[in-house]
Amino acid sequence: MLAAFAAVARHLFLPDVAIESAYCDEAIVTRRDEDGRAVSSSSQPAMMAIMLDQLGLAPGQRVLEVGAGTGYNAALMARLVAPGGEVVTVDIDADVADGARDGLARAGYPDVHVVCGDGAAGCAERAPYDRIIATVGVWDLSPAWLAQLAPGGRIVVPLDLGGPQLSVALEAEDGHWASRSVVPCGFMRLRGDNAGPERTEVVNPDSDLMIMLPRGGDLDRDEMLTALAGAPVLRRTDVEAGRREVLGGLGLWLAAGEGRWCVLSESDTAGSPLLPETALRVQDRRVSAGLWAPEGIALLGAEGETLIVLGYGPGGAELATTLAEQVRTWQAAGRPGSRGLRVAVHPRSTSDGELTGHHILDKTHTRLAVSWAG
Repeated sequence: MLAAFAAVARHLFLPDVAIESAYCDEAIVTRRDEDGRAVSSSSQPAMMAIMLDQLGLAPGQRVLEVGAGTGYNAALMARLVAPGGEVVTVDIDADVADGARDGLARAGYPDVHVVCGDGAAGCAERAPYDRIIATVGVWDLSPAWLAQLAPGGRIVVPLDLGGPQLSVALEAEDGHWASRSVVPCGFMRLRGDNAGPERTEVVNPDSDLMIMLPRGGDLDRDEMLTALAGAPVLRRTDVEAGRREVLGGLGLWLAAGEGRWCVLSESDTAGSPLLPETALRVQDRRVSAGLWAPEGIALLGAEGETLIVLGYGPGGAELATTLAEQVRTWQAAGRPGSRGLRVAVHPRSTSDGELTGHHILDKTHTRLAVSWAG
């Protein structure tokens, strides 16, 4: 794989980016929508390498990529499946598809087949595929992808687990799809017919306060602003955890088991921030995760290394009690994180009784059964 990264020049896919920036190990946004939200990028090379390792490419394989981006990842895969292999990459945005096609031509990979279309539909005319990879965050596995995957094939997707994303490599096993490896990640979300219900909304433009609701919901901004301006109810957890665990393992645990999970963030340089001083700091933003319901919100914070919960609004006290109990349950379970996490994707018709002992996340076409080893 290192030979592929050495052979494929990333800067040729980023003609408007300074060459020294093109070779930094970071994601580079290449397209934004009319509201300024990023809708396409060149992924972080380290994350690309991890996912390509999960994919396990070999010469002669046929690969479908959902999310063309700049075309750089498709060129790497074309190098890895040569000789005799084929790469098909699909993007919903015509301009992105055209840009990927141009970049592939500049870099010497014109044989990669670039398709403009909804990635949820795959590309049936060139199926079956030995490998399928999505380079956008997906809410659910599209039935078209599974139908177009050859027997014994593997699919790698940044899968939504109630808010957090994990790059999951899946293979067929006894009537369902079982994870072979799981790695934390963060990708822009899939658009089109297979998009999920998750929403990110600006609650207060003055402080750039935003809330991410992984499972949607009707948000009353004025009620939330009123609640956050009030005096909170404090619940102590007596559990110590750093920022990485709160946004990683604890976040996964809570998001998988609690449908009211949410994440708020706000500019740390705002004149009148609404998130509390106990919120976590991530770069130049305050970040707080917790539970949201129309009647209130409960947010995780920290006093030193000890986690606390603050409840706001009429229902904030009850939500804060629930969240504190969940944190203590995570502690008692051995503080599970992404290591040891197992994800099984079952048909939507699978009964609860067949999934006993798992956190269950119902999707549009499937049911995810999430568990931790031990």
